[in-house]
Amino acid sequence: MTTQVLFIRHGETDWNRIKRIQGHIDIPLAASGVAQAGQLAQRLLQESQTGARLDAVYSSDLQRARQTAKPFADALGLSLKLNEGLRERWYGDFQGYDSAEILARFPAEHAVWQSHDPDFTPPGGESQREFSRRVLNAIEPIVAAHPGGRIACVAHGGVLDCIYRFAREIPLEAPRDWLLLNTSINVVDFENGQAKVVSWGDVAHLAAPSSDDDLKEVPR
Repeated sequence: MTTQVLFIRHGETDWNRIKRIQGHIDIPLAASGVAQAGQLAQRLLQESQTGARLDAVYSSDLQRARQTAKPFADALGLSLKLNEGLRERWYGDFQGYDSAEILARFPAEHAVWQSHDPDFTPPGGESQREFSRRVLNAIEPIVAAHPGGRIACVAHGGVLDCIYRFAREIPLEAPRDWLLLNTSINVVDFENGQAKVVSWGDVAHLAAPSSDDDLKEVPR
């Protein structure tokens, strides 16, 4: 039985604009992100009125995700289920800095980080491999709770990246060439432990272009 999940990246924050690592720092949406969340809610409400139901809404407990999820959860009359496992990667001492600042403060660690080594751990943080395992362990029971259902999970660029790699069987160390857009809808079907990408990077509901989570400059 197939469960369909709409993975949605949170709306834009001020730190997204300047490529500053947020990680677990609880940054709110920018005014532009609040507007994006409203446009997302309008779309999902309109779709629900034409038969595209949602059975549940899950979200990272960080406020940028909650602020994105709550407008459409409220519009659909659904409770918002918070899950810490859907948080962004824990970047430890890298959090709060952009790539140039990390290079200046942690030159050796910066070089390894940019090599895409999935076992590299930022000082005090978690590796990409640990992060991916955490995300997939969080998603598994969510999917299992909704057999044959259609649900939404609002999370972060890094979380969406983990899901895409899992569904496409792409190694963690492979460079990214797919989009991770603010307030994008990314649809994945799950069945018998397997995942299939149905559509990706859909921002048709937005009135203005959406920013990508540019891993070539600074992850998430």
